[in-house]
Amino acid sequence: MADHEYTGHVDPGGEPVTRDLRTLQIRKISVGPMDNNSYLLTCRSTGAQLLIDAAADADALRRMIAAGSEHNALDLIVTTHSHHDHVGALAEMISATGARTAAGAADAKDIAEPIDEPLAHGDVLEFGEQRVEIIHLRGHTPGSVAVLWRGGDEGDHLFTGDSLFPGGVGNTQQDPQRFAQLIDDVEQRIFDRLGDETWVYPGHGDDTTLGAERGSLPAWRERGW
Repeated sequence: MADHEYTGHVDPGGEPVTRDLRTLQIRKISVGPMDNNSYLLTCRSTGAQLLIDAAADADALRRMIAAGSEHNALDLIVTTHSHHDHVGALAEMISATGARTAAGAADAKDIAEPIDEPLAHGDVLEFGEQRVEIIHLRGHTPGSVAVLWRGGDEGDHLFTGDSLFPGGVGNTQQDPQRFAQLIDDVEQRIFDRLGDETWVYPGHGDDTTLGAERGSLPAWRERGW
């Protein structure tokens, strides 16, 4: 699906959709029994690729990687958090591609596969000519991270794992302290920094923008989830 048709919706188990920006391609696919979103970022000038969340279906992910690179290459896999549905194909993808791995430092110990780059808030990762910033969002898990690509006049693009969705923040198991930490991090590290046009790519379901969600922050905080 070409960029002019890109809405952020993918059919579970269906083909990837592609968003074409000047220097970056973004592919989104929904895989597995929990309809996990996996995202492939491709540097258009070099073909270097970064995969966000190697979830559930290695065959589907390999096909997506092949569509992004004529060399069928993957440079880096970033895992947004340690929950099993987000790492189901990680071992197979490491074996198939030799890609390096990265995840939040506080979650790395809970991921069976080796993590080459434990991530901290503010870290920057490079693939080809592209750079992404890591935003640590504590609460859904201790080491959850979001991945931010800043596209200048093409806007900011934020991959939030299970920390931010249309309609609310991620599950904190009805723990008031975890919820307070997550809503604080989401507000201070995302909404206070980034503009309304920032496009949000969550770990499950359809995309949104910060502008579509900003007005609901007080209601989320009041309801406690």
